[in-house]
Amino acid sequence: MSTPLLDYIASGKHRAYRRVCSLDLAAEFAALKLSPIERMVRRLERMLAAEMPVILEDEQICFMRTLKNLPDCFTEEEWKDIRAEYDIHELGYLSNLSPNYSRGISRGLLDLRNEADEYGARAIDAILDLTDRYREKAIELGRTDIAEVLARVPRYGASTFREALQSFRILHFALWYEGNYHITVGRFDRYMYPYLKADLEAGILTEESALALIEDFFISFNKDSDLYPGVQQGDNGQSMMLGGVDENGCDCFNLLSSLCLKASRNNMMIDPKINLRVSASTPAERFTEATELTKAGLGFPQYSNDDVVIPALISLGYAPEDAANYTVAACWEFIIPHVGADVANIAALSYPAALDRALHRDLAGCESYEDFFACVLREIGAEAERICSRIKKLWFVPSPFMNVLMDCNIYEGGKYNNFGIHGTGIATAADSLAVIKRYVFEERSIGKAELLEAVDDNFEHAPEMLHKLRYESPKLGNNDDYVDSIAAALLEGFADSLEGKRNCRGGIFRAGTGSAMYYLWHANEIGASPDGRRRGEPFGTNFSVSLFAKVKGPVSVIASMTKPNFSRAINGGPLTLEFHSSLFADEGSTEKVGVLVKRFIELGGHQLQLNAVSLDKLLDAQKHPENYRQLVVRIWGWSAYFVELDREYQDHVIARQVYSI
Repeated sequence: MSTPLLDYIASGKHRAYRRVCSLDLAAEFAALKLSPIERMVRRLERMLAAEMPVILEDEQICFMRTLKNLPDCFTEEEWKDIRAEYDIHELGYLSNLSPNYSRGISRGLLDLRNEADEYGARAIDAILDLTDRYREKAIELGRTDIAEVLARVPRYGASTFREALQSFRILHFALWYEGNYHITVGRFDRYMYPYLKADLEAGILTEESALALIEDFFISFNKDSDLYPGVQQGDNGQSMMLGGVDENGCDCFNLLSSLCLKASRNNMMIDPKINLRVSASTPAERFTEATELTKAGLGFPQYSNDDVVIPALISLGYAPEDAANYTVAACWEFIIPHVGADVANIAALSYPAALDRALHRDLAGCESYEDFFACVLREIGAEAERICSRIKKLWFVPSPFMNVLMDCNIYEGGKYNNFGIHGTGIATAADSLAVIKRYVFEERSIGKAELLEAVDDNFEHAPEMLHKLRYESPKLGNNDDYVDSIAAALLEGFADSLEGKRNCRGGIFRAGTGSAMYYLWHANEIGASPDGRRRGEPFGTNFSVSLFAKVKGPVSVIASMTKPNFSRAINGGPLTLEFHSSLFADEGSTEKVGVLVKRFIELGGHQLQLNAVSLDKLLDAQKHPENYRQLVVRIWGWSAYFVELDREYQDHVIARQVYSI
C-alpha cells in the first residue's frame, strides 16, 4: 500500500478534481419523450463521456468520479405520474443486488456484448470508451503499468490478479454511474482467489505484494463513496462477503480471505464493509483473526452463521445450491448473488406500535395475559396485512448494464423475487409485555388504568413506577426465560403473520430481525412504553436489548438472543454488541472476544456484529469534530465516520450498552 495515497484519499484531497454536472437531462429526455431504458443508457453514455480521467500518484487501481452529481432521468412531474401508477421503492432505481462480477471479469465486456441487448451493448461501448481514455492518460503520465492493464481489462478477460481487481473496479464504478445503488461486492474471496493463486504460483506476486495490491484496491472503494446515496454518510452498501461453505459444504475461506482482513485493518477505512460467513466448525483462530478488525474499531466484520442461514433459506424455497451461495445486501439482509432480485428492505413492522395499539384498545377488556398477547399478535397480523397489501405494482427503472451482469433478465425480476420486512423494537415490546404479564396479571400490583395513565403521561407523575419498570423489571438480555420466551413468541408471531402471503412479483414475504433507521423513526411514532421507555427515546438497533436495560453482560445477552427460532425469520438483522475499547488493552482479550463470537455461533445465533467504542472519545468528538475525522463507528448494517453523522445517530451510538469481559 502507498501511505501517501491512503492519506490523500482519507483527507479528501482527491475531491479537488470534482466538478458539478450542469446538464438538465431530465428536462431534455422529457422533451424528447424518451423511454425509461433509453434514458438510462443515454445518461450513462453522456456522463461517462463527460468524465475526466484522473490517475493519482502511486495508485495501482484507478478510476475515480470527477462529476459529483448524477442528474435524474425523470422530471419531478414525471416521477409524480410514475408514482401515481406504480409502487416505487426508495429511489426507484435498482439496489441491494449482487451482480455476477466473476463473469464480467473472466470473460471481458467484448464477449458479454455479444449476448447483450442493444442498450447493454451501448453501455459497454461507453465504458470501454472511458477505459481507453484512461489508458491514454496513463501513457501520457508514463504509467505503462496501468496502460498495460487497461489494454486488456475490462475489454477482455483478466489474466492476472491485478487485472481482475482493476476490472472489478471499472464494473463497480459503471454500475453506480448507471444509477444503481447499494450494489454489493458479493463473495469476493471465491471469485477472485483463482487469480491470486495463479499469480503466487507463477511468482508474479508474493503475499506481501498481494497484500499491498489489495490495500490499494480497498482504497478505491473510498474514492467516490461519499457520492453514493444513503440515509447517512457511509450508508453506501459496499458490503463484501468472505468465507462460508460452497454448494458441496466445503469451507471457502482462503489466503485471499485472510489478506482482505489484514488489508481492512491496515487501511482503517469504512469501505468495503467486511462480512464473514462462519459456522460451529469454524476454527477458533479464525474468530481471533477477525476480532483484530473489531479491536481496531472498524465495526466489522459482521458474522453470519451458515449453520442457521442456509437451512432457513432452503426452508423458504431457495434451491440448496443458491442458499449455500448466499451473501448480504447493503447491510445484513440475506440475498442470492447473480440470480436474486429480492427486495430485502421493502418495509418495516414495529412491535412496540402493535403493542401500543393493543394497550389502548384491548388491555382493559382482557382477563389474562394470554388474552392480551393474542391481541398484540392480532395487531401484528393486521399491520403485516397492511404492509403486504399496499405493495401491488412495483416498478424499477430499467438498468441495461446491470442486466448485462446478472444471470437473469433483471428487467423482469430474478429467480427469487421475495420481499423482506424488518421487525423493530423487539426488546421494547418483549420487556413491556413482561411488565404487563407480571405486574398487571400475575401480581396485580399495577392496575390496567393506572399503567395506561402513566404511559400516556410519559411517567411524569409516576416516578416510582417509572423506576420500577425501567430498572427492576425483567429485561431481555439477562438469560431469563420469563422475558426471552416472549421475544421468541413475538418473532414467531411475526413469521406467522407473513405465512402464505405472496407479493406482486410472485415471491413471498420474509420476516427479519433488522431495524435499519426505523429504530429512530418508529420510536418517534409512539409515546412511552410499559417497559419504562420514555417518549422520544429510541429502540435498540436491530435484534438488540433495550438501551437502558440493566443486563449482566455479553454472555447473558448472547444466551437470550440465541433462543428464538430464526428458521422462519431469516431476512437478516444482527445482534449488536458494543465493547469498551479499553477491553482490548488486556492481554488475551482478542482471543476472549473470539471465543464469545464462536459461542454465539454454537448456540445458534444467526448474525452478530461487534463494536469497540470509547465513550469519552465519542463525547469529545461531538465537541471537537476536527480532531476525529477518521473515528469509525458502526450504525446499523454499516460503518461510518462518527463526525459525519447527524446528531441523533451519534447520540444513539453513545447511548448503547457497552460491555466488558
